[in-house]
Amino acid sequence: MAPSVAEVEKPAQPNPVEVVKAGGKHLVTPDPSYAYAKYVPYGEEVTETHPPLEYFDHVDPGSRANPAKPNLLTPEAKLHHLSPYLGTEVAGIQLSKLSKEGLDELALFVAERKLVIFRDQDLKDTSPDEQLAFTNSAARHFGVPHVHPLPMNVKDYPSLFTTYRDENAQGFATSLTQDKINYLGWHSDISFEKQPAGTTFFYILDGPEVGGDTLYLSTVEAYNRLSPEFKKLLIGLKAVHSAAPFDRVSYAQGSKLRRERVETEHPIVRVHPVTGEKSLYVNSNFTTHIVGFKKEESDALLKFLYDHIAKGADYQVRASYRPGTVAIWDNRVTAHSIVPDFESKLRRHHIRLTPQAEKPIAATEP
Repeated sequence: MAPSVAEVEKPAQPNPVEVVKAGGKHLVTPDPSYAYAKYVPYGEEVTETHPPLEYFDHVDPGSRANPAKPNLLTPEAKLHHLSPYLGTEVAGIQLSKLSKEGLDELALFVAERKLVIFRDQDLKDTSPDEQLAFTNSAARHFGVPHVHPLPMNVKDYPSLFTTYRDENAQGFATSLTQDKINYLGWHSDISFEKQPAGTTFFYILDGPEVGGDTLYLSTVEAYNRLSPEFKKLLIGLKAVHSAAPFDRVSYAQGSKLRRERVETEHPIVRVHPVTGEKSLYVNSNFTTHIVGFKKEESDALLKFLYDHIAKGADYQVRASYRPGTVAIWDNRVTAHSIVPDFESKLRRHHIRLTPQAEKPIAATEP
């Protein structure tokens, strides 16, 4: 029988996320004239392993939201839906100006639309201190800002996770795709944690004019497409999610992970705490096996689910970025993949804020 991963059920208070002053090094050396050189990935010196993250109580802010969303979808808001299943572009709204009520409504809106793209935002032109303030006032509104096990963040700000690639630094995604023919890697962020990501923020600092987009899909619609009998098969099953891929990345970077490798069991079919929608919660990046299945059984079922998710072009959208774009998605009901299709000499530089949400809720019926 496949091994089971023990979980500590007792809730605990989250570890505080604070400004960290520690030794380390920048992982890339960009042109000094680059406007956002201070935001390139920084690897702090990890002298000892940090303790595992603990459970904490979480109440989704979308549960408090006014369904009409008067504080978010004001008369100035202009909406353009990308697909019936997910994806909406919004213009005329500044995220940094939203009230607490507006943030509650944002959580609900993102849960409903799965992916929401805000254009012409001012976050990219604020200082790290101001961005950290946004993290504390906004991202903390959605959960506990995650500190990634891989030290690859803005210097002194562990919750501002950076993704960076140019001709001299191919980025961590390259180490995961360099031996593949197809570079796509559908996943949900940090699904290996005890309480994985919920409402997630991603904003661009610099990127190519063409390419470097992200594909998103609805794992709710992926679940809905399954037959009633197949859904019954999945209900009650759990899969193990592992942070093992980052061992390879840290080795390539010559860095040490902040925490020991995490492995956690999650239901294959989870329920969103606000919308009640069911979604598939497995991904080829982090899911290793199904609990209780023999290897061949687990591999076969997971391969079917991965193929089903990846081939669902009719419930996918492609998000493009330009300066001032902030993409917000709900990691509980989506999967995504970078599209590394741009020339290696070009720069792609983004920052991600990743609040942790609830422990995944298992569906008890199809």
